Amino acid sequence: MTPLDSGSVTETYHSPAWDSFEPVSLTEAASLGEGLKRAREASGRSLQQLAEATRVRREYLSALEQGAYDQLPSRPFVVGYVRSYAKALGLDEETAADLYKKESPDYTTPLQAPVGSELDDVKKRSPALFAVAGVVICAVVAWNVVQRAVNAQHVSPSALSDTPEGWSLGAVPGGRMAIGAPRPAPADQTVPVAYVTPGLEVQLAEAGAADAAQAAALTAAPTVPVRAAFNPKGAVYGVAPQSSSVILQARKAATLVVSGADGTIYFARQLAAGEAYRAPRGLAASVDVSDPLVFDLFLNGESYGTLETLKTALSSLNGKASDLAAQSAARAQAEAEAVARAQAAQAAA
Repeated sequence: MTPLDSGSVTETYHSPAWDSFEPVSLTEAASLGEGLKRAREASGRSLQQLAEATRVRREYLSALEQGAYDQLPSRPFVVGYVRSYAKALGLDEETAADLYKKESPDYTTPLQAPVGSELDDVKKRSPALFAVAGVVICAVVAWNVVQRAVNAQHVSPSALSDTPEGWSLGAVPGGRMAIGAPRPAPADQTVPVAYVTPGLEVQLAEAGAADAAQAAALTAAPTVPVRAAFNPKGAVYGVAPQSSSVILQARKAATLVVSGADGTIYFARQLAAGEAYRAPRGLAASVDVSDPLVFDLFLNGESYGTLETLKTALSSLNGKASDLAAQSAARAQAEAEAVARAQAAQAAA
């Protein structure tokens, strides 16, 4: 195609067959796609007509105009499409290809080593730079050496150098030596007397005596064996905890019946292992069990072995629980009085 004489702009072309439309410049367009689209519209041809003329699919030409480069095939084919499309529109092929490469750079191309006049200039300046760096390093080293030499301290001669060569152990040059009595240690080297807070020892002694008296009183009190406490392991039947002092807990499956003297049945059930029954206080009834050794007896929440007979009066169990509670209260009161007497005796002393 014949280039259009437009001064210094060499990328503006138009076909000799299309002298009726105004030529388009790719460099003045915002993008390659916009320049191609403007040139096509100025030529009056459609995408289908240009696809037939360039033998490039219409979808690829449309993608070039829209700048949708991700919809195009591999890069070498796209560069050929750009050249063919620009040639069909009367534009400069090289300019169009350069614009495409600028808008869609190829990041897979490895970087090349710098060449040309700039690299030659760097090579020419390298010896001078190395020389300057060497001079600076030498100057720093020399300055440090000079500073160390100036600040060095001369070692003073030892006092032993004035001792006569004929000196021996026990001999005193120039006279006799006399040893006097030892002197006391300086004031700043004596051990200070430990400070004692006034009244602290008395208070500590009184507190220790009170603790000892309390411990003696508790030791003198009769010891009571610690019994196992009731531990629910299943359902608990009967009355509420605050209304009962007697608990029967089955070790394994067994039958328990609570009946009155007139034949009234208050409770009857086959208890599973771990289940328990709380007996009420003041109930005139008897407890019938299938096996007395299977039921653990708890009085006031503490274990007292197993039942002794198949049929046991509930009043006897409640009475025993009441006696144990009274003994425990009396024992606690006696311990408290013993501790109070010990404290009073210590205070009087």
